[in-house]
Amino acid sequence: MNLQTVSPMDLAARLASTPGLTVIDVRTPAEFDELHAAPARNLPLPDATPAGLAALGHADATAPVYVLCQSGKRAEAACARLGAAGFSRAIVVNGGTEAWQAAGLPVVRGETRAIGIERQVRIGAGALVLLGVGLGAAVHPNFVWLAVFVGAGLVFAGATGFCGMGLLLAKAPWNRAAGKG
Repeated sequence: MNLQTVSPMDLAARLASTPGLTVIDVRTPAEFDELHAAPARNLPLPDATPAGLAALGHADATAPVYVLCQSGKRAEAACARLGAAGFSRAIVVNGGTEAWQAAGLPVVRGETRAIGIERQVRIGAGALVLLGVGLGAAVHPNFVWLAVFVGAGLVFAGATGFCGMGLLLAKAPWNRAAGKG
């Protein structure tokens, strides 16, 4: 599938000429509450479906919907899913919230001190590697395979952009607790 993209500056220009365009941020509510592009509304990746868009008041599958995440990978996944469901104008905002902020465009900063998904993945992977090595040394050598499995998962995530641990962590209760914006 060929994903449509737009730069943050081009989106800002479109918003200036056509107010009310739908802009969604597919990060977790905790990440969204910490910092998000001013025009964005939160629709976490697992909820980025036609029903989720309809709940935000966007039911027209032919109208554009602009999708942000932190840097772009989750937005690409959301656009692919929406495109497969008939939303032919689901458009990735290149570089996500990081690029939006770097361009000097308006952002909303929250009070939350949540840890982002990427940092949670690093903490979880590091802890599992240490656990595997520790148990391999102290209990049974086969526990070292836990570290090997996690390392292989990190290499796969880096090579493909797909991170299963990140998707699992996004569904964790602490990442879904805040309300949608």
